[in-house]
Amino acid sequence: MKIRTYPVFLAFLCMGFADAVGPFVSLAKAQFSISTALASLIPFVGFIMFGLLSIPVGIYQDKKGKKFILMSGLAVGLAGMAVASLALNSFLVFLVTILMLGASAAILQVAGNPIMRDVSPEGKYSRNLSLGQFVKAIGSLTGPVIPVVAARWLGLDWRVIFPLYAAGMLITLIAVSGLKVEEKGQPGSSPASLRSSLALLKNGFVAVAVLGIFLYVGAEVCVSAGTPLLLKDNFAIDIERLGLLGTGLFFTTLTIGRFSGGVIMNWLSPQKTFIGTCFLSLAGLAGLFVHDRTVAVVSVFIAGLGFANIFPLIFSIAVDRMPENTNALSGLMVTAIAGGAILPLIMGLITDRFDISAGFLVPLAALLYITWVAFKIGGKRETLKMKEQA
Repeated sequence: MKIRTYPVFLAFLCMGFADAVGPFVSLAKAQFSISTALASLIPFVGFIMFGLLSIPVGIYQDKKGKKFILMSGLAVGLAGMAVASLALNSFLVFLVTILMLGASAAILQVAGNPIMRDVSPEGKYSRNLSLGQFVKAIGSLTGPVIPVVAARWLGLDWRVIFPLYAAGMLITLIAVSGLKVEEKGQPGSSPASLRSSLALLKNGFVAVAVLGIFLYVGAEVCVSAGTPLLLKDNFAIDIERLGLLGTGLFFTTLTIGRFSGGVIMNWLSPQKTFIGTCFLSLAGLAGLFVHDRTVAVVSVFIAGLGFANIFPLIFSIAVDRMPENTNALSGLMVTAIAGGAILPLIMGLITDRFDISAGFLVPLAALLYITWVAFKIGGKRETLKMKEQA
């Protein structure tokens, strides 16, 4: 692995900080004495930035370069963490902090995913992108872990997380500033614009990949949020007593799976890995419909291993197939992360109408589509055919 990939891996670590918006809901609710409805604004203002910023940032990135955008994302996040570290005295200030953290994550996603291709050895992009997602998962774990450790073992306020995040972003910004990047693209390609970015959706290959990202992120959020409820409702497993182990079972297996995927792709092609990981995901989801406690817990573990590498595989395969549209593609696919807000809503409506098991039909349906995508874009010949017909 080349040394110049290390600053990019640090950027992926910082991406994961934005996933702290989940644990922040209960912490902020107690800190500022606000209602549950008002606390729900926390994940909303973080998530909405992916939908608002991704395409414009992808277009601007085409003009300024990925390194500049990556540094900009880190600077935005650093400013937000500085505000929280120095003046977190109201819920409004806290929302501004989360807004800037979400904006930072969106910008880092747009730049970080494709810049990994620029710093990776030939043929190692998918592997490194999976490892990058593994590092991001470590950053995500800091959200639930740091406040608990700070309060229980160090006697500190949970808000110590913000100066720690600021320090991490500052170190990463310094590391990225010294990074030499030869951006890979296609000679003679036209500049990205809003029109050209949206026009890519007319391409069958791009539309399939973007919808795949949309459904995958939605399915991941559905499973991570629904798993604790399923284990508690169907098998009387006391999630509150288990603490982080209970609520983080699926997320922990995602972390393990992302590291394993990066290792496996040293020998197995991204296309074959994509198909295999989809079948693993389907097997895990199917097991959740079996009314047996042991099978359910094992199935959560299997599903996590399967889900782990779907996002980086779709992303890397798409960029490798169409390098001339790297920035526009990145913007479109990061925008599709908004699926994490839509599918859980549908799952919640179905769960309220029937039960939690019925709700899991939503991520199952999403994974059936993604498995079709794996076969559709997994083969180079089929992919090129789709491009020619678009």
